[in-house]
Amino acid sequence: MRSWFALTARDLRDLLWSLVPTAAALWISAHLVTGVRVDSPFWLLASAAVLAVGDLVLRPLLGPLVAVLGPLVTVLLGVAVQLLLLHTALTAVPGLDLSSLNALWQVYLWTGLVGVVARWLVGSNDSRWVVRELLHRRTHPAGGPPGLLVVQIDGLSMPLLQFGLHSGTLTTIARWLREGTHQAEGWRAQLPSTTPASQAGFLHGSTEDVPAFRWWDPELRRVLVSNRPADAAVIETRVRAAAHAAGRSGLLARDGASIGNVFSGEAGHAHLVVSTSRAGGSGRPYLRYVARPFVLLRSLLLTLGEIVKELYQGWHQRVRRVEPRIPRRGWYVLLRAVTNALLRDLNVALVAEELSAGREVVFVDFLDYDEVAHHAGVARPESLDALAGIDRVLQTLADVAAVSPRDYRVVLVSDHGQAQGATFEQVCGRHLRDLVADLLQVQSPGTPTVTTAAGSEVRGRVDVLVREFGTHTKAERASSGHEPEDEPVPGEDAVVVSTAGCTALLSVPDAPGGRLDLDAVDRRWPALVPGLLGTRGIGFVVGRRDGTVLALGPDGEHDLVTGRVTGADPLACVGPRAAGELLRLMRFRTAPALFVHSAVDPVTGEVHAFEEQVGSHGGLGGWQTEAVLVHPAEWPVDEDLRDRSVPGEAPLVGAVAVHEQLQRWLRRARAEAAGALPGAVGGAVGGAGSGAGSGAGSGAGGGREVLS
Repeated sequence: MRSWFALTARDLRDLLWSLVPTAAALWISAHLVTGVRVDSPFWLLASAAVLAVGDLVLRPLLGPLVAVLGPLVTVLLGVAVQLLLLHTALTAVPGLDLSSLNALWQVYLWTGLVGVVARWLVGSNDSRWVVRELLHRRTHPAGGPPGLLVVQIDGLSMPLLQFGLHSGTLTTIARWLREGTHQAEGWRAQLPSTTPASQAGFLHGSTEDVPAFRWWDPELRRVLVSNRPADAAVIETRVRAAAHAAGRSGLLARDGASIGNVFSGEAGHAHLVVSTSRAGGSGRPYLRYVARPFVLLRSLLLTLGEIVKELYQGWHQRVRRVEPRIPRRGWYVLLRAVTNALLRDLNVALVAEELSAGREVVFVDFLDYDEVAHHAGVARPESLDALAGIDRVLQTLADVAAVSPRDYRVVLVSDHGQAQGATFEQVCGRHLRDLVADLLQVQSPGTPTVTTAAGSEVRGRVDVLVREFGTHTKAERASSGHEPEDEPVPGEDAVVVSTAGCTALLSVPDAPGGRLDLDAVDRRWPALVPGLLGTRGIGFVVGRRDGTVLALGPDGEHDLVTGRVTGADPLACVGPRAAGELLRLMRFRTAPALFVHSAVDPVTGEVHAFEEQVGSHGGLGGWQTEAVLVHPAEWPVDEDLRDRSVPGEAPLVGAVAVHEQLQRWLRRARAEAAGALPGAVGGAVGGAGSGAGSGAGSGAGGGREVLS
């Protein structure tokens, strides 16, 4: 590794060019704010240099302090340091003068705003700031096996990836594929096609007993919701135990970092992770983000810009009468803004911090596209714009990886896709919980129906952000205990309805395991199953009878154990793998009494979410099971992991298969670096400026393992 001070002519040139945008923003701000005197633009360039040097000097000094003070104090201290540096730059440099502290605040705000507007006008990557200070101290890999950066693009389907390559939305990924450094293929997200199930598989190697995003848990006798920190911790403990019993360890167990995920993957460095979130903790990982001049301010300004953008785009959908659509108001406006600006920037900064530290594996999740697509639609302009923003971030992360002390490979993966369609309430005219309540009361007036608490995935991540920085809300305090205080307790003879996208799980708390067979359901509530199947927007219902599991449709049934179909097959529109996946889910300990799935349009693949979502996932049909894997060309997918049970298809099936492939790549890279296998792991991070190099063999890993 070269010394910090061993600067080349290119380093000096890059350093000087990095000062120009700041100097220009200061020059414009000085003309907009009264109380600032500038004798010559040259002095503004010197002022920008003072800011840069002060940042480089102060942050190493602050590191040990913020490590014990925590994230919240780090933010406050970072803002104070920014203002102190700006005051020094405007008063200590000859030819500049600042009249008051009020003028200082105005210059700070205007400089940040000018920087945001300038980057927008020239189409610059908003996250490039994380690379600048690393580029002038380029290093060569320190030896040892390559590291792995796994970027999860939440909700991206393979068909949409292909469209994005052609439309110019995904320019970074397109360049990697066309230059041959990477290859792309689809993999099948098994039922349930949700983030917690897929991340449990990716990070821990098991999806056992994760039947949906939220479900009635017969052991705890309450609803588990994966975006609640306390519940996510319970789920991770169970998943980890199941994985260890199967001989699998966490993907991040060897000096890994988990950033912005639901689960930790046994990482020793976890940031903004739902299952491990806590108040307090070290503020060191956030120092680069909050202390650099104008970076936090830029993120906050971009967050405000996203609010304005969302209000305009929602209004535009209404004016153009785009269908299907849902109201885009309330908390979603703020949640989208935080996800697409503040959280995105913070994730980039945290990834850069961990790559700079040389972690073996870094796994980060970007929620931007998934959240917008839920409300705007799967391929609507605003959704594609969010996807393009993630694509720009990929180049930044590749550049950071290229100058990190370890030779990194980048893998892109999505946890599921999304399917579009009018909501169930728009099709049926009522919410599913109201329909179920009415069907129950036909036989037993007054029978209560308990519905799980709602809440989007991104709402959970924002709650974790608040929790991480030490600010507790009443709801968050409640969720940290065994049972949230606002969750209704099921009464006798109740039915718990847990919705997740286009699926719903109906459980009976007073029955053993929360389950009744179809005959018992018919005896208690004879109108329930026929009423569900007779409702427009519902495709099929799955339950148990006489030791088997049946998928019931309006005009037929499918025995999931024997494969026998009577009448019209209710699963005809959801593909040949659906029966096996439904049977697997219904054998979970956490499986419901009845599994309800929306109708699926046989031509368009449209579904009807039981929640207020235009784009949804969690079930079958459309693009929601067609996930994405983009991997280095020299790391091919092992043939023995592919599933060939359906003629003409050979994809990876299930997140556990993806986990196993990632682990094999890592084991093979370690063995090759140690000289245990012939050849070397060649190539550079796609898009970072080097070719693919020599390919690695794919024979390691042994025979086919039984994957859950």
